[in-house]
Amino acid sequence: MTTYKNIIAILNGFAEQSKTQPLTLGEALDTLDKTAYTLIALILVLPFMQPVPLGPLTVIGGFTFAILGWQMWRGNESPVLPQQINKIAMSEKTWRILGKVCIKLVWFCTRFTRPRFPFLVEGERGKKIGAFILITAGGLMAIPFLILPFNNVLPGFAILFYCISQFEDDGLMVFISFFWLVFTTVYFAAFAFAAWYWGSAAVMRWLS
Repeated sequence: MTTYKNIIAILNGFAEQSKTQPLTLGEALDTLDKTAYTLIALILVLPFMQPVPLGPLTVIGGFTFAILGWQMWRGNESPVLPQQINKIAMSEKTWRILGKVCIKLVWFCTRFTRPRFPFLVEGERGKKIGAFILITAGGLMAIPFLILPFNNVLPGFAILFYCISQFEDDGLMVFISFFWLVFTTVYFAAFAFAAWYWGSAAVMRWLS
């Protein structure tokens, strides 16, 4: 089973490899256990845990999580990621930053997580729940709200807490993940309605 120490060691290892030249995500993920959907999802979601919109990269990332979830739902042993994601190259500094973010997450999560509600994280049911979360969060992230703050971090929280649930065998984190899915949906719907309302009002004023 993958532990937080292993994850931090893996990220630091990627930083060492990228000292001479940038290391692509594809090259990095090729070194991981191909059955470790959760580990791959965690590494992929870390760059999106920032409030600033990342433009087209957020859309590509969203589709990637949705594809990852679909492959998990179908029971594929080895996930296949889009080439646009595999070709993203990151420097040693970027990998170090991801390692520091992971350390902070570990410090925060281990303060309140513990094994509970195992039926939500174990077995085939746990895989289906995880697949649903990845597909839904990925779909929300892929909506092209290019100027909307938090459009990547809110669905990213859903993915992050799902990953924590797997590492800690903590079904409560699954409930928190679903909370972020609902919150993100409401947030996006409110923005879409506001854009439609004010846009319609502007058009009516122009026509009159």
